[in-house]
Amino acid sequence: MRYFGGLKNQRGFTLLTALFILVVLAVLGAFMVTLSSVQSRTSLFAVQGARAYQAAQAGIEWGIAQSATGVCAASAPAFNVEGFSVTVKCAVGAMITEGTMSYRVYDLSSQASLGTYGSDGFVLRQVAARVTGP
Repeated sequence: MRYFGGLKNQRGFTLLTALFILVVLAVLGAFMVTLSSVQSRTSLFAVQGARAYQAAQAGIEWGIAQSATGVCAASAPAFNVEGFSVTVKCAVGAMITEGTMSYRVYDLSSQASLGTYGSDGFVLRQVAARVTGP
C-alpha cells in the first residue's frame, strides 16, 4: 500500500517536465529564426558590397577615360550607377619624361555608396588608381 501512496504524491511531476520541454523547444525555435535572419542579411550585404565595388570600379574607368583626354577635375559631380552614388576625384601629379616622351601622372579615387551613413543597409566601397596620360 505504501508503494501506491508514494505515486500519489508525484502527480504534478509530468506536467512540470512537459512544461520545461515546451519552454526549451520555444527558445530553440526563436534562436533558429534569429540565426536564419542574420544569415540571409549577411549574404545580402555581401552582394551589395560586391555591387558597390563594381560601381566604384566603373567610376575609376570613367576617370581614366577623362584623364586620357587631358581633363582632370579635382571633384567631378556625383553620378548614379545602378542606384549607387559614385563620386570620382582626380589629382594631377608631376610630369614624367622617359626618353623623348612626356607623361602626366593622375591619381584617381572613386567612391560608391548606397543608403545613408549609420543606417542599417549602408554600403560604401572606394577604389583608387594611378594612371599616366597626355
